[in-house]
Amino acid sequence: MRNIVLARVDDRLIHGEVVTAWTPSLSANRIVIVDDQVAADKFNKRVLMALAPQGTKVAVLSVEGATKALQKPDPGNERVIVLTKTPIVFEQLLDGGVEIKEVCLGGMGIRGDRKPFINNVSASPDEVDSIRRMKNEKGVHVYYQLVPEQKVVDISNLL
Repeated sequence: MRNIVLARVDDRLIHGEVVTAWTPSLSANRIVIVDDQVAADKFNKRVLMALAPQGTKVAVLSVEGATKALQKPDPGNERVIVLTKTPIVFEQLLDGGVEIKEVCLGGMGIRGDRKPFINNVSASPDEVDSIRRMKNEKGVHVYYQLVPEQKVVDISNLL
């Protein structure tokens, strides 16, 4: 299994906080973006790969592709950040056999049927249900933390 140092939900995927705060603070050297739509879009894949910090490998994969890739043996030197736009994708990865102990909620903006959840996190009823299942049925610690310097905010009381 790959060495996942951060599993983060963030609409923007790779952006300033990931590049300047999360990647260096975790000494991450690989970013795996899991999104079926982005994985099928060559232009967006190139843009996201160009945004990564220098020396950081980036893979943009479908849920199916990521499920397979993240279950491969750890080569021993990888520190992987996994980014998705929705917690539902992390639940799908867990269901596929990927080991994830914690999920960090970052920027999840209001769109569609999302409603404010905590700070700058909005979630749809399906996303809240997914978070609840990950926590209650799969034992995953789900929390909110915008940047590494910020205190972890437990969301258990919000579910």
